[in-house]
Amino acid sequence: MTRTRYALVGAGHRAQMYVDAITDTYADRAELAAICEPNPVRAAVYRDQLVERGFAEPTLWQPDDLERMIADARIERVIITARDDLHAPLIVRALDAGADVVVEKPLTIDAASAAAIEDAVERTGRDVVLTFNYRYSPRNSALRQVIQDGRIGRVTSIDFSWMLDTKHGADYFRRWHREKEHSGGLLVHKSSHHFDLVNWWIRDVPERVFASGGLRFYGAANAQERALGARPQRGTHDGEHDPFELDLRDDERLRALYLDAESHDGYLRDRDVFGEGITIEDNLALVVDYAGGATLSYSLNAHAPWEGYRVAVNGTEGRAELEVVERGAVLADEGLHPVLDPSAVDAGAEASLRPQCERLLVQRHWEDAEEIEIVNGSGGHGGGDALLLADVFVGPSEDPLARPAGWRDGVQSIAVGIAGNRSLETGLPVRTGELGVRLLAEGSR
Repeated sequence: MTRTRYALVGAGHRAQMYVDAITDTYADRAELAAICEPNPVRAAVYRDQLVERGFAEPTLWQPDDLERMIADARIERVIITARDDLHAPLIVRALDAGADVVVEKPLTIDAASAAAIEDAVERTGRDVVLTFNYRYSPRNSALRQVIQDGRIGRVTSIDFSWMLDTKHGADYFRRWHREKEHSGGLLVHKSSHHFDLVNWWIRDVPERVFASGGLRFYGAANAQERALGARPQRGTHDGEHDPFELDLRDDERLRALYLDAESHDGYLRDRDVFGEGITIEDNLALVVDYAGGATLSYSLNAHAPWEGYRVAVNGTEGRAELEVVERGAVLADEGLHPVLDPSAVDAGAEASLRPQCERLLVQRHWEDAEEIEIVNGSGGHGGGDALLLADVFVGPSEDPLARPAGWRDGVQSIAVGIAGNRSLETGLPVRTGELGVRLLAEGSR
């Protein structure tokens, strides 16, 4: 079998999933021929992994040489795991240079760059695949099946609450995500996952968004108000640590990718969550109107004592409720472990009044509630990551749940967050069709 030649653009933590897939399950059909990463230490981490696993050494490139890399290394597909605000220019340049693209969510962070991607796809006719792994999680697929089968009738409203705990949620306030110019804020970086789920669950297009929220827990002003006192500027330091600090020396992988790479670009992965310069929100609430008539009520809290989410979907014939607890408590003496994101890897079932669990209930009018079985596989996101990677590297198969996502799905998911950010600025509702992206304007008619 002829192997597809891939290039990795961006060599941070998220790139590991793709490197593992190319050097293991899909080694017979994929080859990582090049790595494009401005920091030589991070690039070397993945280069050395390939060599240690017995694969040919990939060539290393700087972002300015992206087009030359695609030509000289004969790259057919580019995997982009770079910082969010860099996605759009990298996607456009890769498409124009003759490569297809696989990109991590979010597609991009603002309307202008979304329109640029739309133009590039139209101009080149090339493919952009977006990796929305939450679609593949069995519990989320089960809810899609319930709605698709008409068990609750026509959807009238959705209530969706997402809790990020003080281990995972805090991590967005240590790194580049805390600067809205780089991430679009949590409404784009994190919530685009959730908005895509709703769009996909109900097969509808968001039209109007009203948002409220602010930075109410993290950041220097909140620390001063609560009299937290003087704090180290970063978590990697000698002496006592508090539960909000991340010491990069405690994890070999984080040390290799970030602490050992600091001297080349000055990027700090472990900044104080109560420091200056945070421009994103940690408490958010939205009302979203859909073209088909349904209304979404959504909230996100990034400093909860437990992690998980609750979804209730109301329909003309009943109601579906999905409740997920990914980590029931964060204890002060845990340190770095269990893992920061408990949805990606099993964090362990701690003894708690709120144990890890997932339950999907359907209750039709005039009937008792029924629990829907959720069948999990092995690996991240209940086996969902493996299904996603199969669609990425083998190609989408016939899927009655329509889980594979493209750039159009990416635009429709970030449209809610972009409109939400604009609503936060103006205090007014915002129509997605007025953001300046043709796809959204057409969807609103």
